[in-house]
Amino acid sequence: MRLTDLLIPEAIVASLRVNSKKQILQELSDRAARISGLGPREIFDALLQRERLGSTGIGSGIALPHCKLAKCKLLFGVFARLEKPVDFAATDAAPVDLVFLLLAPESAGADHLKALARIARVLRDPAIAAKLRATRDPEALYAVLTQEPASHAA
Repeated sequence: MRLTDLLIPEAIVASLRVNSKKQILQELSDRAARISGLGPREIFDALLQRERLGSTGIGSGIALPHCKLAKCKLLFGVFARLEKPVDFAATDAAPVDLVFLLLAPESAGADHLKALARIARVLRDPAIAAKLRATRDPEALYAVLTQEPASHAA
């Protein structure tokens, strides 16, 4: 699975100004709603419910909030580079500045998990993370996120 399967250029937020985890989820829910036609409140509520199970902050300044929705027709994501890092109750307690929201149909099953694993692999790559943190251009962010890996072993 490639990130081009999950992400469109309009789903990139290059410099999101937020002060809290809740505000991040709200802003990304709004963006996801505009792209998908789903209700922003429905997305936000599902994300909050998922976060109550445990933080989706995976460490190294990265968060992967995600949820499944009945009305969602296909897997898709929204990526945001935060203006300044925000506490996300991540596993390593480090504040988060790279956020990839993933929405999936309730029937997604293994595809949902494969997509999360792929996103985590890309964002945890130190070279990719450094490039994402170094730019505020949405097109450049999209290009970095969707570039093909040098090796197919990744």
